[in-house]
Amino acid sequence: MSADSAAVIERYRRFAREEAPGRSDLYADWAQRVVDEPALQDVLARLPATRRQPPLVFAVCRLLGSGDVDAEAWAAWVIENADEVVAETRARSVQTNEPLRCAVLLPTLSRIDGPIALLEVGASAGLCLYPDRYSYRYVGEAGETRLDPASGETAVELVSAVRGERMPRVRLPDVVWRAGIDLAPLDVRRPRDVDWLARLVWPGESGRAERIRAAADIAAVDPPNLFAGDALSLLPEVAALAPADATLVITTPGVLVHIPREPRGQVIETARRLGRWLTIDAPATHDAWVGGGSADWPDGFAVALDGEIDAAADPLGRWWEWRPGAKHIRS
Repeated sequence: MSADSAAVIERYRRFAREEAPGRSDLYADWAQRVVDEPALQDVLARLPATRRQPPLVFAVCRLLGSGDVDAEAWAAWVIENADEVVAETRARSVQTNEPLRCAVLLPTLSRIDGPIALLEVGASAGLCLYPDRYSYRYVGEAGETRLDPASGETAVELVSAVRGERMPRVRLPDVVWRAGIDLAPLDVRRPRDVDWLARLVWPGESGRAERIRAAADIAAVDPPNLFAGDALSLLPEVAALAPADATLVITTPGVLVHIPREPRGQVIETARRLGRWLTIDAPATHDAWVGGGSADWPDGFAVALDGEIDAAADPLGRWWEWRPGAKHIRS
């Protein structure tokens, strides 16, 4: 057995046992089939190590037409279409673009007076650049808060559960300019790109693919300005395009963990120098929180403006909890 095949087995065994259970039974079965089938291991060993992630490979298979079939049928399909799977996987990357994140960013974004120029790092197709175009519903023990654009209820209703006794105070932002930076931006006007985003949703995650497609329809009416390249290099250049009379808000929702540690800190410094910095991150991702440190954070990601924490939230937006200050994040 080659070292590449051994690495494939270990990666897919871990995914089948630890990552997929409870989220996608089908993906767990597919991953286990890789562990058991040398022919599948040979196919995946042809990929660079950076392109062997199960969610990436599985999404490519679904994009190319494997269908959400049982593991035996999937294995046969992959072996038969090996060259196409390898080629497409080499050209793709995981690009989560969950508009529901807008629901947990909105309470903090509501603190900023408009007009707002919105610039997202790691924008993918830019679906999180439209917080002013979606409908929202926050549901918790303290009641329910609903918010719609002036034109009325939209096809995208972002529902987030509220933990604790405090409901969020929200208003729709006055966004007058929106742009994004991504290593490989996707175009909401291209059906193939929208299909790719939908296929990245794991089987069993009900509602997410439909929400992505509906958000893409909204974005396609007024497509964002998307720039391909490295955030650290492009941020000053793209930020300079924003209207001078608007407050520039640079968002980094969940993307910083994918940037190496040293340039990650430089991206944060640049964002803070150029405008307001709005983020949602796991506490250990960086040390730019007001108060420092990353210990004793109960759960979830931290939502913060200029490093000052407002709330905790599910990284994909499914719940939000008011948790002001850095008292839970300390050195």
